[in-house]
Amino acid sequence: MAEPSKVIHVRNVGHEISENDLLQLFQPFGVITKLVMLRAKNQALLQMQEIPAAVSAIQFYENAQPSIRGRNVYVQFSSHQELTTVDQNQGREDEPNRILLVTVHQMLYPITVDVLQQVFSPHGYVEKVVTFQKSAGFQALIQYETRQSAITARTALQGRNIYDGCCQLDIQFSNLDELQVNYNNDRSRDFTNPNLPTEQKGRPSQSGYGDAGMYGVQGSGPRSAGFSQMGNAAAVAAAFGGDFPPGITGTNERCTILVTNLNPDRIDEDKLFNLFSIYGNIVRVKILRNKPDHALVQMGDGFQAELAVYFLKGSMLFGKRMEVNFSKHPNITQGADTHEYISSNLNRFNRNAAKNYRYCCSPTRIIHLSSLPQDINEEEIANLLQEHGIIVNCKVFEMNGKKQALVQFESEEEATEALVCKHATPLSGSVVRISFSQLQNI
Repeated sequence: MAEPSKVIHVRNVGHEISENDLLQLFQPFGVITKLVMLRAKNQALLQMQEIPAAVSAIQFYENAQPSIRGRNVYVQFSSHQELTTVDQNQGREDEPNRILLVTVHQMLYPITVDVLQQVFSPHGYVEKVVTFQKSAGFQALIQYETRQSAITARTALQGRNIYDGCCQLDIQFSNLDELQVNYNNDRSRDFTNPNLPTEQKGRPSQSGYGDAGMYGVQGSGPRSAGFSQMGNAAAVAAAFGGDFPPGITGTNERCTILVTNLNPDRIDEDKLFNLFSIYGNIVRVKILRNKPDHALVQMGDGFQAELAVYFLKGSMLFGKRMEVNFSKHPNITQGADTHEYISSNLNRFNRNAAKNYRYCCSPTRIIHLSSLPQDINEEEIANLLQEHGIIVNCKVFEMNGKKQALVQFESEEEATEALVCKHATPLSGSVVRISFSQLQNI
């Protein structure tokens, strides 16, 4: 084994694995100060604040194989004792060149040649663009007229998002001398030769989104608060490595869900909102007064409703196994018994929608708490939640200067009860936010 180090080397990091996935894997062991994704090598380097924290993580995962999104990852001490800016460019071709290799991570919306040309042309004349799909994800080669333009573009755009919250650019210098372009279409373009033919292969061209939402440009499209149906499908597909979970079609158009076998003595509309809002924005909730163990939940769109039905069917809550199915009603009629949530700032998918889709899952024994007071400790967390079940473990940690916590209950039902009862609870001037964690243990 290599000499203990604060830096942990992670291998077999597939393109579907995000930075947040790795942070969740190691946060229980201590504060993480740096994380570098080496996409070209399917690897990552992660630096803990203290060596003992790194030692604890390595020792724990020697006995419990870490897995992210169904992929086994392998951890060991790095030969580096500290991560530097040089380390962050490991494995990259850093010799400046007029051709850039661009990888787009978290690509939730279609990216075409026109979109790339619009993003990169402010930094110099773009001569050619070629796009392709590799194991690292969607990539493009972009050729500038001059090497200085490529250098300027890489400096300005590295790490930026094309659209708000997604489509992040990872830019390297290519070692190619000249791009060969045979066709002018939405996958390749030679701007110096507009007379090239358009390749026709019997499939429609992928539509782009123009400049809507790009770098703060005002307009409709991906920047808007909700995703379109296609946007939802793309976001969830990306969250699950390109494929929907078995049973999710992505074509459902029914937005309203019928929930039955509820515990009428303990359930209310706000608790249903807290649970179902994990899978999408909530429009309305109505408990049926003539059948108090029945409720209707109207989701933001059919895709979100499909996620909720898939992940919550058969879940236990307040001693009852819920039945969750699509309703015959297209929507919930407004009325005295209907609770409106469409304008609620607690709807989770108005911001960071891509991240929320990525962490959709069935109820688990572990919940993740965020938006916590800075001076919170584990005892206070336990006091907040202990009425809902037996707490097996509790860990408070800090990420990006904000306090968060993981709490493991003895059962999924206890964790679910804690979430529906304590999500959005005011605590020392903060409003606690709770979701399920996909970790197996803390």
